Amino acid sequence: MALEEIWQILEPLLILVGVFACGYVLRIILSFYIARLARRTKTELDDIILGAIKTPIVLIFLIVGIRFASTRVPFYRETIEQYLPIISYVLIVLIATIAAVRVITGIMKHYGVTRPNLKSLVPILSKTAAAVVYFIAFILILNGLGIDVTALVAGLGIGGIAIAFALQETLSQFFSGMYLMTDKPFRAGDYVKLETGQEGYVVDIGWRSTKIRELSNNIITVPNSKMAGSIVVDYYQPTPEMSVLVQVGVSYNSDLEKVERVTIEVAREIMKNVKGGVPEFEPFIRYHTFSDFSINFTVILRAKEYTDRHLITHEFIKALHKRYREEGIVIPFPIRTVYLKDKTQG
Repeated sequence: MALEEIWQILEPLLILVGVFACGYVLRIILSFYIARLARRTKTELDDIILGAIKTPIVLIFLIVGIRFASTRVPFYRETIEQYLPIISYVLIVLIATIAAVRVITGIMKHYGVTRPNLKSLVPILSKTAAAVVYFIAFILILNGLGIDVTALVAGLGIGGIAIAFALQETLSQFFSGMYLMTDKPFRAGDYVKLETGQEGYVVDIGWRSTKIRELSNNIITVPNSKMAGSIVVDYYQPTPEMSVLVQVGVSYNSDLEKVERVTIEVAREIMKNVKGGVPEFEPFIRYHTFSDFSINFTVILRAKEYTDRHLITHEFIKALHKRYREEGIVIPFPIRTVYLKDKTQG
């Protein structure tokens, strides 16, 4: 066999091996050097991306190597030049698509773990993103095969608009749910009160609705679009601790210094002994009104969370009433003094 014939056989093999080796060397670099740098970062996103693209890179280099090597093959040259570029293009698009889907899925799962409030959205977002990527790959393949995709894209666009109108309410709930999960005006486990007056613990924030458990153990299901547009009071932010205000009134004949001292002593005992009180909090009072029959003031206590205020108020009123009776401090009944003028007198 002549040297020229041997070279015609070896040349394609050398090209194939050389290009494949370049891809494998790149994979090694990504695996060891860049991955080592990625491990130093706090986020795992770079590790996810590297893990998803290492193998596809080698396969793409292999296909490229076959493509270039085939141009040096002395037989079936016309057939190879006619079909191999298209086959190579389709395979590269498919491999790149699979790699992109793996990257997107990995990123979605990562955020589902690091942000539990987004966990319920991960499956649907992953499937939606994968469908979009596969659709783009399908269009690219058709275009690479020489098929005019203009009419198809236009038709799908019109169909997408029609579907969007048909699913307007569902999409509104979905994007409202995404807003609630990302902006986090409240979180699962928080105690909230709606502008409609309903209140309870947030059980779940889904992609369509938010579930709230009332103290009566009933579940309120609120559409996310209404939840996102409502005024919501979150009793757990910035902290679950909250002030408990109790209104009290004493007789005008009372010694206000004594009233203040006795009231604060009772409040301190409540803070220390009643479940839900904040022992280190120093209660205080503020006089504010000369009413028709009493001098009114507010007692400021502290509860560990919103629902504790009921028991604290209950026990404080009982203890304060008992102590006032012992100290001779009068809590007056509502009274009104009426002066009648005698018309017979000048």
